[in-house]
Amino acid sequence: MSSPANFITPQLADPRLSTKRDYQMLIGGKSVEAQSGKRIERGSPGHSGAIVGSWPQASADDVCLAIGAAREAFDVGPWPRLSGAERSAILYRIAELIEARVEDLAIAECLEVGKPIAQARGEIGYCADMWRYAAGQARALEGQAHNAIGDDRLGLVLREAVGVVGIITPWNFPFIIASERVPWSIGVGCTVVLKPSELTSGTSVMMAEIARDAGLPDGVFNVVTGYGDPAGQTLAEDPGTDMVAFTGSVRVGTRIGEIAARQVKRVGLELGGKGPQVVFADADLDAAADGIAYGVYHNAGQCCISGSRLIVHEDIRDELLARVIDISRKVTFGDPLNETTKIGAMISRAHLDKVDGYVKSGRDAGAEVMIGGNAEAADGLYYAPTVFTGVRPDMAIAREEIFGPVLSTIGFRTADEAVALANDSEYGLSASVWSRDLENAMQTIRRVRAGRCWVNSVIDGTPELPIGGYKKSGVGRELGRYGFDEYSQFKGIHVTFGAPPRWFTG
Repeated sequence: MSSPANFITPQLADPRLSTKRDYQMLIGGKSVEAQSGKRIERGSPGHSGAIVGSWPQASADDVCLAIGAAREAFDVGPWPRLSGAERSAILYRIAELIEARVEDLAIAECLEVGKPIAQARGEIGYCADMWRYAAGQARALEGQAHNAIGDDRLGLVLREAVGVVGIITPWNFPFIIASERVPWSIGVGCTVVLKPSELTSGTSVMMAEIARDAGLPDGVFNVVTGYGDPAGQTLAEDPGTDMVAFTGSVRVGTRIGEIAARQVKRVGLELGGKGPQVVFADADLDAAADGIAYGVYHNAGQCCISGSRLIVHEDIRDELLARVIDISRKVTFGDPLNETTKIGAMISRAHLDKVDGYVKSGRDAGAEVMIGGNAEAADGLYYAPTVFTGVRPDMAIAREEIFGPVLSTIGFRTADEAVALANDSEYGLSASVWSRDLENAMQTIRRVRAGRCWVNSVIDGTPELPIGGYKKSGVGRELGRYGFDEYSQFKGIHVTFGAPPRWFTG
């Protein structure tokens, strides 16, 4: 079978594939190897597995060393005791150095993850903005004073850093997701041990090296690389961490939550999603079609806030789908290093097969594939943009997180029916509503149980707004001013003036 016209064949002779990057972990400000000497090699999923990077395979002992370094930096080091202005200055410097290295970071992210180079470049630039926002807020963090509880009393609420934070990030957005958590946690005075995915660790190490170059004290930001077992599990289980922040699957997040509960340890979880895109009959269909395609195909659909469920009014269903299919037929997918590519590679062969298995199950259940439904995996791991119609709400493709470029379409007649369909999910991470009637759009989105929502847009973001999930999509909030609360403790202090009260001897 010949490849479709919108497929961009990977160029395996691209010189950017010829240099393999060998990374080290960062513990206590020093670049180190794993004690075992073992390493993990990463092949580019978009270029027939050409080896593009390697990093140490950490043992439990390596992770404990990193936790010890973070513990010392928090307990006796200067970082938690610096002024907000001093911490802010270093975070600003980190943002500047990220911007200075956008191209280098983007190439590494592109090759490890398989995402288009233009997308990677934009993401790194956005991350610099997140660091800059956190820097600005770090010197504005505050507690409270209660001056109306009596002439002889004063109440104070002090904000303090929660302590040592273990952060575990997934493979799909390694630099973005670390940037959603690290600057907020260290901005409030915490210290961090970051464990990125074993598949995409390179840019996380680069981030920590940039922080070191910016003057961040030793031990404040440590990175260990390796597998979930033992590295991630040790990070969650070790009593030296005061909090664990995890982004990833519901299965692993549930396990981490159980571990944290046994130790009464703070936990933040951002987990899976099955985002609805609700389109009313009065929507701008051209804009909606473009947003629907972007919402489900962004990052090859390997995105927890993907808008993978199209819930569309029956009166415009055929017309809207025709537009979406036209975009799907034209949008470029393939070689991540090509500047015109919009959709890149799948992360691994196993994941591509999983996505294909969902597509086959949808066909078997009676849904119709209107376009796509096949892999293009001769020179890399690619899956064609795929659109289903005739989907019932009980089908697996309508309920489970496929994590691929696959759109499931369901029709509705009334707003109540649309809201019921949107909420008919164990997830609640994201949602979009498309309508020219702002009142209708706002009343609908207020009824949808999801933490990250858009009206006439999709997968948009700004550091000012919080992100997080309802239901099985997680607990806690990142970004915005709420993101600092995630990594803060609040201490109430009752101050008495004059003669203290006498309870037993007065």
